[in-house]
Amino acid sequence: MSNDSEKHLVKDLTLMLLYLTSWEERDDGYSYRRSWKGYDFDTLNELAKEELLSGSHKAKSVYLSEEGTELAKKLLKNYRISDQE
Repeated sequence: MSNDSEKHLVKDLTLMLLYLTSWEERDDGYSYRRSWKGYDFDTLNELAKEELLSGSHKAKSVYLSEEGTELAKKLLKNYRISDQE
């Protein structure tokens, strides 16, 4: 497996794990998905650059964007992993 393929796979898996371990929070009529960010920081930074997640560097959790949530669901389907939501 090439280095680029490996990095792409790690990003996919990280996004799926962030989604699968996330919880929903509600505030002022809005809902957000949050997850603990116990993953490789370079990978988290790449996902943030792609606007799939956001959050302070000091915080211990991140917010998944709508795009990040939808992509995670699509990846789960592609990898044939059940979404237990």
